[in-house]
Amino acid sequence: MIKLAFCLKRLPALTPMELRDYWFDRHAPLVTKHREVLRIRRYVQMHMTDTAMNAAMRASRGGPEGYDGVAELWWDSIDDIATNDSPEARAAALELLEDERKFIDLARSPLWFGSARAVF
Repeated sequence: MIKLAFCLKRLPALTPMELRDYWFDRHAPLVTKHREVLRIRRYVQMHMTDTAMNAAMRASRGGPEGYDGVAELWWDSIDDIATNDSPEARAAALELLEDERKFIDLARSPLWFGSARAVF
């Protein structure tokens, strides 16, 4: 399995709640709509919780400001992504990107592919 991790920072004009609502209620159905053509096997949203524990954890490690959330997407293989260049897949990917521009600060939101290795 190959996994995409997308660490999201919201656009400055949005509150954390507005981001969570849009991301879950509007964007998630769009990803679901395109899951077959994009060969996505699993999609999970991890929303940051507003808790003092986040600040304490960050401070204890001297870490940077956190993200508003993390999107995780799984595929069977990197080939399922790399070889998926059909007109339908390109159109679906473009539609998702255009929607992401409505709520994600893309310049401040890193994303990368990796393989998960379970420890326990």
